[in-house]
Parts: sequence; C-alpha cells; structure tokens
Amino acid sequence: MGGFFGITSTENCIMDVYFGVDYHSHLGTRRGGLASYDKDFGFQREIHNIENAPFRTKFEGVIDKIHGTSAIGCISDMDPQPLLFRSISGTYAICFVGVINNISEIADIVLKGGHGHFEAMTAGRLNQAEIIAALISDKDDLVEGIRYAQEIIDGSASIMVLKEGGDIIVARDKVGRTPVTVGISKNASAASFESFPLHKAGFEETRDLGPGEIVELKPGKCTQLRAPDKEMKICAFLWSYYGYPTTTYEGVNVEVMRYENGRIMARNDAANGFDVESVDYIGGVPDSGTPHAIGYSNEVHRPFARAFIKYTPTWARSFMPVSQTERNEIAKMKQIPVKELIDGKSLLFVDDSIVRGTQLRETVEFLYSNGAKAVHMRSACPPIMYACKYLGFSRNKSEMDLLSRRLIVKMEGEQGLEHIDEYADASTERGRKLRAAIAKEMGFETLEFQSLEGVIEAIGLDKCKLCTYCWTGEE
Repeated sequence: MGGFFGITSTENCIMDVYFGVDYHSHLGTRRGGLASYDKDFGFQREIHNIENAPFRTKFEGVIDKIHGTSAIGCISDMDPQPLLFRSISGTYAICFVGVINNISEIADIVLKGGHGHFEAMTAGRLNQAEIIAALISDKDDLVEGIRYAQEIIDGSASIMVLKEGGDIIVARDKVGRTPVTVGISKNASAASFESFPLHKAGFEETRDLGPGEIVELKPGKCTQLRAPDKEMKICAFLWSYYGYPTTTYEGVNVEVMRYENGRIMARNDAANGFDVESVDYIGGVPDSGTPHAIGYSNEVHRPFARAFIKYTPTWARSFMPVSQTERNEIAKMKQIPVKELIDGKSLLFVDDSIVRGTQLRETVEFLYSNGAKAVHMRSACPPIMYACKYLGFSRNKSEMDLLSRRLIVKMEGEQGLEHIDEYADASTERGRKLRAAIAKEMGFETLEFQSLEGVIEAIGLDKCKLCTYCWTGEE
C-alpha cells in the first residue's frame, strides 16, 4: 500500500507537504520520500528508510534544507519514491500508489523497444515507479504516457508527477481502486490520497477525481486533462481497515462507515438469536476494530470497554518489521491488559478483519491468561479468501497463508476451494462449518463475519462501484 501528497503554490510549501505526507504514515512502513521544485534551486529529492523510525523523525532535518514552491511526497510499503527522470517530456519527479503484477513482462517490452536498462534492487526486483516512467517516455507527452502506462499495467496505478516549472499532474487509477482528492485555494493547489490532510493544510474547496481522470495543478487552478471514465472499482477494504478515521472517500467518511458497519453486525447477531445480554463488555481490537465495536455497542445498548490497550509511544505499528515473527512479538508486547475489565468477564470483540489469524490467536490467549471467562469474536468484513492483487494490503506469499482458505483445504481438500461462495455465507452448511473450525482453532466462544451485503450497506455505494476482490475473487 502507500499514499501520496503534493502541493504547487506561489510560496514555499515544504512544511505543508511534509505534514501532508506524514499524515499518510498509516498506509506504509518501508520508504518515505519528498521531491521539490524551486526556480532558484531546481529539483531536490530525499528518500529514507522508515522501517525503524517514522517519516516525521526521518525528515525533520530535511525540511530545513529542501526548498520549493512545489513539492510531492509519498509513503511507500515497497519501492523508494519519488524518482527523478529526464525524458522527452522534460525533467520530472514521479511517485505512484498501486501494484504492478506484470512488471517483468512490461520490462521486457520496454527493453526490446530500445530502453537501455533498469536499476535492479534486491533479488533483482525493479522499482515500479521507474517502470511507469519508462512507459510514459514511450509516448510524446505526459498525459498520453500516463494513460498508456495505466492501460498496460495489470494491477493498479494512481500517479503523481511534479514537472519542471512546478506544475503537478495527477492521475487516478483507471478504475479508481485508490482515491485521489484535489484541493484549491487562492494561491495553491494540492492533491492527496487521504482527504483530511488537504483540510489541515487549509484547502477548503476539495473534490474527488473520477476513475482514470487526469488533471494538471497550478497555483490556485485545476485543469482537467482527461475526463473520468464511468466504471469505478474503489477498494471497499479502505473503509474497513486502511483508511484513517477522519478521511472521506467518495463522500463516505471512514469512521461513520465503521459505526454503521458495527450496528449492522449487531442487528445480524440479534436476528440469528445471539444472546448479547450474556456479554459483559463489547470492545474493539485496537485500533481499527474500535469504531466497529462502538457501533455494535450503541446498537445493542451493552457497555463498551477497552479491556486491553496498545502501548504505542515507541511501537506505533505492529506490522513495521518485515519478519512475521518479529511483528508477532511486537504485537504481543504492545498489549497491556486492564485486568479489572477482563477477569471473570464475557467479552465480545470486533476486529477489522481476520487475515492470517496469528496475532489474533495470541490476543485471545492473552485475554484468557488474564482471566476472561469467554471471548466472542466478530470480523468487520467477510472472510478474506483471495490475496489482494491491486493494492497489496497483505504480505502473503501464498493464498494458503489466509486462514479461511487454509481451513477450507484442511476440512475438504483442494476441492473445497470450488465452494468458496458457500464457505463465505454463514447461512450454508459449509459456512457454518468454516466458522466453527476457525472458532475452535482460535479459541473463540463464537465467531461471525460481517456479510458482503452488510459491508456494502455500511459504505452506501452501489456494489458495482466497489472492489471486493479479496472477499469474492470478482475483478
């Protein structure tokens, strides 16, 4: 995953871009970068590893030496960005959000077309932003090149380009899998993955780009270079997990969606006969599970409580390290119990999702070790059956890392994967067996998932406008 932010202004904008990029730190943990343009200094760029320290601390000193009336920056969970290139379209800096699945095939096409070489990274990997720049260079202008790149890429790509001279071109993914919002003020224009950094930077007038739309930003002006397409497939999982609570996608606020999602889960439990009166407290698996749990608690009028708290002053994100073992250990050490809210209590927790289940299993063991009488679990989204190939929100090396898939094969063999639709549906025999198997393996008293229909209802957009690939496998 990742996120980007950029401003073009009549004044030095580095400080605003620094904060705007930092506001995307929840979207990535590997690399952070800034690139600026100033008529006196030209282009400047800084990229740092942020695996062991957040963007803010790595770039505190940088903003004193970088100057610019235009700048872009990004948080990346994969490649170093932004990159600087000189091409037939001029010199520019580029960053992007998305995933290129056919990168080797594209590299071969570009190399056979006369492109000299690509810089290879560890294990021979290629920087995806460099691949996009090479595709752009195959065309006569940036807009044509950006569209060409988006069409040939298997995956997704929202792209931000800082041109020599300070103008910024922004393109949303061709079907809008990731969001892009632009903001305009009297003396500046900006674009951002998350919407709230624009408001924090003083941009009151904002709008979402449509799928495939391309715009050019100048100070105080936004010009459409390519009209949006009609088909949209924005990632539904952004609302359930990745999106920051204060952000809004397609007019739907993340926090508000999560409250509604929790209420829908509570109503479903009531309809299925779950005795919520037997639960002492309802809580969320912090942090993104918490608003879903608040919605659930409000609906059933049972007390909400934080039975354990994450210790975040030094380890803000449990998925920082690449090693799964290290991530699990950090997650374990961060969980601080409020024993008075656990001992002898029946607890219902809502988590944003259940992917591998490793950390969640350890959380349940931690609760029982602190005296919990029963732990009921609810997932704020359906069972994850397919590894995301558009945003790369999880680092699964194999789809068999997914808990739901692994247990399906354990129960029924490979042929069970032919019935994923049934396993996802709680009303079917296979669906009930899957929930029972997960509950047994994880130590839950009861388990239920939000339905696909429930997620769509909570978001409030038409199903055809949402990407639900990780749940349904439908592209």
